[in-house]
Amino acid sequence: MKTGHPIRMNAAQSNPSKKHHDSGLLLIGIIRVLEAALSVAVGLGVLHFLNKDLNDELTSLVHYLHLNEDGHLVSVLFDKIDLIDNHRLKQIGASAFAYGALKLIEGVGLVKEQVWAEYLTVIASLIFLPWEIYELLRHPNIWRLGILLGNLLIVAYLLWTLARMRRRKQQD
Repeated sequence: MKTGHPIRMNAAQSNPSKKHHDSGLLLIGIIRVLEAALSVAVGLGVLHFLNKDLNDELTSLVHYLHLNEDGHLVSVLFDKIDLIDNHRLKQIGASAFAYGALKLIEGVGLVKEQVWAEYLTVIASLIFLPWEIYELLRHPNIWRLGILLGNLLIVAYLLWTLARMRRRKQQD
């Protein structure tokens, strides 16, 4: 005969078919899928300008937005747009699609709580980290700082979950 207090089980222990989902992984996965969608939209937007006169397109945009044609920003844009040709547009579009594919793979894997996706996301985030720091130092603003801090938090969280999983395996 057993004595003492009965052991209380949580929902996952009492019903093994109900798995506890990691809301942190779900959130990061959704963010990655949204990043993928944005990147694909940028890629499609870039490809829209293939075989078009970019000066004409920029002139139309400046008129549509009622911008000052003699302003500094508009002048810089007109100077820079001459550097972009169809080959460069294809490179930018391909890069946007590749980045979008990476983010989609990360996102879907994280939503499905796949360990390989956690490792992939950590590695990909760390690879882009030097570029993010360089851009922040070159042109500091709150958005770049927020992106850098957000990615550092994501890496820290994923490393924490991977370490936690490793400790659980060692205890079993």
